[in-house]
Amino acid sequence: MKEIMVVTGSGSIAQAVARRVSVGKHILLADIKPEIAEAAAAVLSRAGFDVSTAYVDTRSRQSIQDLVKQACTLGEVKGVIHTAGLSPSQAKAQDIIHVDLYGTAVLFEEFGKVIAKGGSAVVIGSQSSHRLDVDAISQKDADLLATLPPEALLALPFIKTIDDSLYAYQISKRGNALRVMAEAVRWGKRGARINCISAGIVYTPLAYDELNSAERGAFYQNMLAKSPAGRGGTPDEIGALAEFLFGPNGTYVSGSDILIDGGVTASYKYGDLKA
Repeated sequence: MKEIMVVTGSGSIAQAVARRVSVGKHILLADIKPEIAEAAAAVLSRAGFDVSTAYVDTRSRQSIQDLVKQACTLGEVKGVIHTAGLSPSQAKAQDIIHVDLYGTAVLFEEFGKVIAKGGSAVVIGSQSSHRLDVDAISQKDADLLATLPPEALLALPFIKTIDDSLYAYQISKRGNALRVMAEAVRWGKRGARINCISAGIVYTPLAYDELNSAERGAFYQNMLAKSPAGRGGTPDEIGALAEFLFGPNGTYVSGSDILIDGGVTASYKYGDLKA
């Protein structure tokens, strides 16, 4: 039986991770834009990978369930690489909530029902969530973000009233990291693991949207200039961390949120970016 790596989103980070962890496996590359998935699949296929594509709209539970069914018809789901999402410059606040918070929670839930023993998942979070104050949300609200059924997340009063795109993104990504911790318990009962990578500014088309946006471009450029690393990251650097998490040396890591941002968060807390 084939071992299946499901990849949601087909951008630079998705491809970088898939290349490192999918040798000898079948990649099911899913995107809301089929033409983008097909283009990425062609590149991966020419590099020697076994790839097929699928449509997924992570705002829809049914669409995610359809993706799970398609993956299971191909073989045994051994890995999930979840990179699909919206950035603050791309969408309105509640659209971000539906994709980045709700959709991710549904995806964890549905793939958690079928993930094979020894399987693993990684979701790409964001360093932006680490810029929130420690007490930005109460412990009660944090527990709700971690454990509520996905549809109930959308009904939370403090979620329904968010109208700022950046804050929606930060809360969604904080919710992803919290959800990973709760899901690790459930996935562990199947002998599988799940983790979050909270990435900083990584040079991808989405990041360039942010760096060049009229609303936040100068903010992000200043962030990179004043960070300890003095630069953004590369997709391959995220891929290297994901490779560790998926590989034999990462088998003791589950339910974790790993920050990889060139020291941006450190600078916000204690350095030149501190307000």
